[in-house]
Amino acid sequence: MKFHDVRVHRSDETLARADQLAWKIAEVAADPVEVSPEVTEMVINRVIDNAAVAAASLGRHPVISARSQALSHPRSTGGNGANIFGTDAAIRVSPEWAAWANGVAVRELDYHDTFLAAEYSHPGDNIPPVTAVAQHLAADHGLTGRDLVRGIATGYEIQIDLARGISLHAHKIDHVAHLGPSAAAGIGTLLGLATETIFQAVGQALHTTTATRQSRKGEISSWKAHAPAFAGKMAVEAVDRAMRGETSPTPIYEGEDGVIAWLLGGPGAAYSVPLPAAGETKRAILDSYTKEHSAEYQAQAWIDLARRLHQRYPWLGRSFDAASADRIESVVIQTSHHTHNVIGSGSKDPQKYDPTASRETLDHSIPYIFSVALQDGRWHHVDSYAPERAARPDTVALWNRVSTVEDSEWTRRYHSPDVTEKAFGGRVVITLADGRTITDEIAVADAHPLGARPFGRAEYVNKFRTLAGDVLEEDEIDRFLALAERLPELSAQELGGLTIDARAGFLRSLPLPKGLF
Repeated sequence: MKFHDVRVHRSDETLARADQLAWKIAEVAADPVEVSPEVTEMVINRVIDNAAVAAASLGRHPVISARSQALSHPRSTGGNGANIFGTDAAIRVSPEWAAWANGVAVRELDYHDTFLAAEYSHPGDNIPPVTAVAQHLAADHGLTGRDLVRGIATGYEIQIDLARGISLHAHKIDHVAHLGPSAAAGIGTLLGLATETIFQAVGQALHTTTATRQSRKGEISSWKAHAPAFAGKMAVEAVDRAMRGETSPTPIYEGEDGVIAWLLGGPGAAYSVPLPAAGETKRAILDSYTKEHSAEYQAQAWIDLARRLHQRYPWLGRSFDAASADRIESVVIQTSHHTHNVIGSGSKDPQKYDPTASRETLDHSIPYIFSVALQDGRWHHVDSYAPERAARPDTVALWNRVSTVEDSEWTRRYHSPDVTEKAFGGRVVITLADGRTITDEIAVADAHPLGARPFGRAEYVNKFRTLAGDVLEEDEIDRFLALAERLPELSAQELGGLTIDARAGFLRSLPLPKGLF
């Protein structure tokens, strides 16, 4: 890896195009280096993972809404169109709208992969836009599964490397500002575009996808699922414009009125962004990790710890009799700065303790998640968020006894560049009514590569079969898995099969919302 220093430059300073971060990103995307076998295998895993969580969300309103919008934009000129999760594979829509609909389906349940560093990210969000373009142009451009694997690997690489070097949330900018450039770069790799074209697309994609973090603050709305899909859609459109010869604001990162100067650290800020050197394979996807549970990634380890405590102390969390010595008086979660301030009590969001809060808010509330997992000994992507589950009096009583505090050592481990000590958990101290305490800690989730039960191909396949079982026929599940596992060998004609078709009558049973289209 090569580290690139990035700072603001005045307009009267000379900053050569080749020295701009957007150009360096474009150079990585244009590098024809092959993808390694282990990266290829992980790309396959994440294509399966995305389809799994998309299948489970097909009946949810934001996904129905996005799908109905996409279906209003049938196949455009210039290609054969792209597929939408859930619909018949013969139905094709304009690729930017397929990226939109599939992006919402993948993101809705907060259940796919993650990478956390200076910034947090869900790099699997790159897959829908890159795949949509691949399906649209496969026949005319002779694209194959190998090309798609290369494009996805680039998308992961760029988003993860930007997340390593540039914090967005520290300046209240939403994390999808790294996704617009990464998806544009991934599409550039897929199509074998020139560095100049990718450079212009990266700049446009960044310029159009910067937004505030309010989408993940307080009362979290359904836009949380739409935000990355919007970034993917904008990336597709940015590449289209760049291919037509249109240019972007330059320098987009370093300009005195650019992103760093006014949206991030300010005129005096400086960042160091790692990117692969010329000829170096793109391996960043191997540093990311998926979710076993449908919740914010920083809650994954805490769900596993709560399940462990439930098994050891089955009575814990059930006793709220005023005279009981076993009654929990307090639960203090000692964790990283980020976990404390984003999904913990350090956020100072009263909604994180509100039994009537939206699902999107509850999956960003560690006090709620830990309470339910401790009481139930499990986590379910639907049942654990049900309004009646959130409103249970004993749960509310426990929930209001849970707080988080920052611990400097867990903060240090959260930001550690050493993957063997990087941690997303912490230590919990449960104090009972009679003064006894129960303490335990966890560093990473069970499904993490360094966890108790790391995810491999079998676990990804099982996740897909489990989540898709209610909405896909068994033969459709088998068909998709067989195709996905041959991803690098797929022909141009076979790329259209990288979608899922819901069982007969499922989509017809869901009323479509009406809008402008």
